[in-house]
Amino acid sequence: MARPLIVGAVLYDPKVSVIWEIIRDFFESQAQPIDVAFYGTYEEQVTALLDRTIDIAWNSPLAWLDAQRRSNNTCRAIAMRDTDCDRISYIVARRDGSVRTPADLRGRTLATGAIDSPQATLIPLGRLRRDGLVPGGDVTIKRFDVLVGKHGDHIGGERDAFECLRRGEAAASAMLDLNWETWIQDGTIDPQQFAIVAETDRFDHCVFTIREDLDAARVQGWLDALFAMRYDNPTHREMMDLEGLKAWLPGRTSGFGPLAAAVESERFFEVAKTV
Repeated sequence: MARPLIVGAVLYDPKVSVIWEIIRDFFESQAQPIDVAFYGTYEEQVTALLDRTIDIAWNSPLAWLDAQRRSNNTCRAIAMRDTDCDRISYIVARRDGSVRTPADLRGRTLATGAIDSPQATLIPLGRLRRDGLVPGGDVTIKRFDVLVGKHGDHIGGERDAFECLRRGEAAASAMLDLNWETWIQDGTIDPQQFAIVAETDRFDHCVFTIREDLDAARVQGWLDALFAMRYDNPTHREMMDLEGLKAWLPGRTSGFGPLAAAVESERFFEVAKTV
């Protein structure tokens, strides 16, 4: 009998271990046993994927780009959540302030998440550049480097950036569309006081990543089990709610353009080594 495939996941929150216990039990029931390896950072996880310690990595979008960069573009994206597709980040400002467009941020401060957050730092900085503004030059960037290495999944820095805006220490802050919606629903954001003043291009988020040489039959068996999860099944729904999805979809790479452009313009992989 073939050994279980080993899946890597980053522990950005205690719920991650609960999620993967449920997934592991489900895969066992589908006769597709897996083992799960947890990592403290995405950089460690990418290394483990490329040195064959694990077979599949549940990667952030930045970790996907890193895996491709370090493997000479020989990795494959095989699956993602429905909620990973076509995301947007917002730049948010006070309704009673003077920021109405990105151009109004010239000479002012934008609060962002951690240096390695695609949604709350890198892609929003790319939006500034698209509007002719140089981050750190035309616009002061106040970063909240919470749990660097976890690529903003924990939203801590993103939430801190908004609190910075609320306190009046920044003219605007950056956040993911899903967080904007959640924080309005839970009362964190009062939409009568704060408004979206800019949107980024649409982008994709997390993706299951494999090396191109992983046995195709084993990959297909793993995908068949993953895609057998159904949100209308109460047993599956608990995990899917925790993980924030209603369906697993085939992986795609067409939505990583905005992040790839931002990584290049911010020289992320060069700068990150010095931070």
